[in-house]
Amino acid sequence: MISRPRREPSGMGLRPRPAGIGGRLRALVGRSGALDEEAWDDLEEALIAADVGADTTIDLLAATRARLGPSSSRADLRTALADELRERLEVVGCGAFELGPTPTVILVVGVNGSGKTTTVAKLAARLVADGRSVVLAAADTFRAAAIEQLRLWGEQVGVPVIAQRPGADPGAVAFDAMAAAESRNIEVVIVDTAGRLHAKSQLMAELAKIRRVIERRQPEQPRHVLLVLDATTGQNGLAQAEAFSREAGVTGIILTKLDGSAKGGVAVAIVERLRLPIVYAGVGEELDALAPLDPRAYVEWLLAA
Repeated sequence: MISRPRREPSGMGLRPRPAGIGGRLRALVGRSGALDEEAWDDLEEALIAADVGADTTIDLLAATRARLGPSSSRADLRTALADELRERLEVVGCGAFELGPTPTVILVVGVNGSGKTTTVAKLAARLVADGRSVVLAAADTFRAAAIEQLRLWGEQVGVPVIAQRPGADPGAVAFDAMAAAESRNIEVVIVDTAGRLHAKSQLMAELAKIRRVIERRQPEQPRHVLLVLDATTGQNGLAQAEAFSREAGVTGIILTKLDGSAKGGVAVAIVERLRLPIVYAGVGEELDALAPLDPRAYVEWLLAA
């Protein structure tokens, strides 16, 4: 059982990133002369290289231009860009996460290899450290190893795990976990689902079925459908988010491996395209390495040299 108090890592725990937008921006604003079209072209290339995406980059540059007056210098550019990025993240509620009525059901979805099950454990550990009672549902019934992995995480975090045999109906596992939460007065149910490719329509449809089972048990649930995305996948992560949103009704994003990505701008693209908040960022392997996405800290990291 985790008994130590959780301490938020400074700046979300993000390590210095390889030179990207920040390095090019520093070189750009450090030059003498007016803020000319060459400067805007350089910034456009940097944003696209960081996986902000072409469409989002064009819109972002237009809005940043509008913030600057005719006498603005190159040095003003970084401040205007940072303010524009931060406000866009804040307006959709990045970093905000409220549980709501209990038992609250959190459905966690994602593709294979995104760090989904480990993220479920980190989220559970975070809630336990906040004084919440949690039960985990092992609804990834395709692999026996996945069930065992979640049981091991449950032991480490100190929370019960509801599971059935491999091959069982994932919706039934979620149903059982909700029943267990109600009978034991547990506040939060976290449902770990099988990783699936977003292009596989049959597997994606199964997520909708799991959600329907949850809704039948409690009409106002699931409170959250969190999509776990690997930040290193770049623009492919945006395609994943669109597909999972259609099938599972995603309400928020957990971005993993953000501290290991040179192209963390995909967070901006996701927020802009889907209007979904990034509620947490994974910034390490430890159980406490999951932090709310702080828009200000994220922008400073993204634009750091």
